[in-house]
Amino acid sequence: MRPLSELVRPNIWSLQPYSSARNEYNGKAASVFLDANENPYNHPYNRYPDPLQAELKAVLSQKKGVPAENIFLGNGSDEAIDLVYRCFTRPGVDNVVAIEPTYGMYKVCADVNDVAYRPVMLDDCYQLSAERLLSACDGNTKVIWLCSPNNPTGNHLLGEEIVKTLEAFDGIVVVDEAYADFSKRPSFRLVLGHFPNLIVLNTFSKAWGCAGIRLGMAYASKEIIEVFNKVKYPYNVNVLTQRHAIEALNNMEDIDRWVNLLLLERGVVMRAVQQLPCCRQVYPTDSNFFLARFDDAQGLYDYLVGQGIIVRNRSRVALCDNCLRITIGTKEENTALISALRTYCP
Repeated sequence: MRPLSELVRPNIWSLQPYSSARNEYNGKAASVFLDANENPYNHPYNRYPDPLQAELKAVLSQKKGVPAENIFLGNGSDEAIDLVYRCFTRPGVDNVVAIEPTYGMYKVCADVNDVAYRPVMLDDCYQLSAERLLSACDGNTKVIWLCSPNNPTGNHLLGEEIVKTLEAFDGIVVVDEAYADFSKRPSFRLVLGHFPNLIVLNTFSKAWGCAGIRLGMAYASKEIIEVFNKVKYPYNVNVLTQRHAIEALNNMEDIDRWVNLLLLERGVVMRAVQQLPCCRQVYPTDSNFFLARFDDAQGLYDYLVGQGIIVRNRSRVALCDNCLRITIGTKEENTALISALRTYCP
């Protein structure tokens, strides 16, 4: 890995971050707050939230096995994705490399930040090759994006190929594990100490059932987290989100139960779809969704919309011609889907 000072955008490395009122007295006992021009009434919503989410990070650290200093929290994983560009890439100069197909926000954020985006196609089994990824890099490649389990394909990327990429690339490697809670494979966040160039993303939106609170996590070296904290908005995670996240973390039995139910239902739905005459293939998945190829994905999609059932048509995505991405819902929702599919494909 190149020195962090060479990877971080020069203006970011020298940036003097905004110092919030709450940061300046941090660590000292206080009971009278006359520093931030807040309204003294309507407790507790009148006060700005903890800018570094110390209480939430302490609970998350215990649950996830990662020191609090190695955790960044943001407004969904998308904030962390955007920060990677803002911190490490120079507009109009640097580039990033990513697998294809994958989560669309990596390219959207590249375009927003005027950074060249170099997609490298997965193989027919939706697997990556570290050699092909690395061959797409040059001296101005700052970041490689990997999503595992991948979206929209649902499958884990080969762990040994991810490790090869981490060991050979001298820039930042981001492993997005938004769907990892549905998998039995150990998270890459547990090996942060071995790879100083690794950033692992996770979210409360999927297994945790908290998409509405908009909370994403990035796990990385203390030094990378410090760079993120320099650039993020001072109060990027509101007090309501922080409180609800702590409640969720203290009710892990609910999350475990939801995940087990979804995995059970996933098997039921996948088997039913595989048996449809109009289905060409159902792809393996490690997520709460799966990808399936049909004779006419657009026609089936339109039919399901007419039945009030919304899935995702991925036919315009590379390697996903005539594919629908189907999320696993409740037993009742899944039954309605299967019934509609059997009517369309008798």
